[in-house]
Amino acid sequence: MSAIFDRVLTLNLAANTAIFYVAARLYLLPLIPRVRPQQILVPILLLHSTRHLGMMFLTRGATYPGLAAEFAYPAAFGDLFTATIALVTIPIVLRGSTLAKPAVWLFNIVGTIDLLLAIVLATIYNAPFAMGPAYWIPAFWVPLLLVTHYVTFLLLARRRDF
Repeated sequence: MSAIFDRVLTLNLAANTAIFYVAARLYLLPLIPRVRPQQILVPILLLHSTRHLGMMFLTRGATYPGLAAEFAYPAAFGDLFTATIALVTIPIVLRGSTLAKPAVWLFNIVGTIDLLLAIVLATIYNAPFAMGPAYWIPAFWVPLLLVTHYVTFLLLARRRDF
């Protein structure tokens, strides 16, 4: 039974990542050379500021009994840490500080590693079986976050001005 959950989550994760990538390719990536980096980065940072929602993995009712702590705690606190970095980075980017680019790099590297680690740990500890209502996080939210990290890496690589 859990193998079915694993496959469905993999399908959701892959399909939604592809859909969000197409949306980014059509609507966001063409803006990179034409708008100020802040116009792309601030909405992405605001989006990632809501990653405190990953704390749901530690909440009864949001998950079923049996969700491995080896997955839940790193996923929850990794998201909370990334959300904090994103929130702190917003005013730095808006001010055009010389720290803006390093702060965005920090946010993007930490946030990407957090998501990849969560995917690996979810697989190792068979987390989809016990995610319960929190299942929407990896099925919908993680793909969006992955694509916006990708967009941020492209912006960092293509734009020298911040």
